[in-house]
Amino acid sequence: MNPPSFLAASLYVALGGSIGAWLRYVAGLAIGRSIGPVAALQFPWATLSVNLIGSLAMGLLAGWLARHGSSGEQWRLLLGVGVLGGFTTFSAFSLELALLIERGTLLTAFSYALLSVLAGLIALFAGLAIARVAA
Repeated sequence: MNPPSFLAASLYVALGGSIGAWLRYVAGLAIGRSIGPVAALQFPWATLSVNLIGSLAMGLLAGWLARHGSSGEQWRLLLGVGVLGGFTTFSAFSLELALLIERGTLLTAFSYALLSVLAGLIALFAGLAIARVAA
């Protein structure tokens, strides 16, 4: 089976991404309402929940796609890149980290995890600092 054209692939990703972003919004609201506003401010339960759900879903999808080969490219684009990418990019991070571990490249996996978290945090603080100076 031929891979989808760039336009078709882009449409799969865009459709899935909009669904995933909406699902993240709805999940955040539902979790926030179920635990109450005080608990939601004390710990980011909604984000943690979305990240764990997304990681589980990415594992299920990756396992399904591994069994079905290239015939699942549209599903990978729609669900993996689109829906789960819009729902949480943590699921993609988890999958990439798991693949590095499964390949036995533990130093690379550790470096990737450490750099992703630390460099991401540094970049966020840099963005905040730039925004504050520019204001």
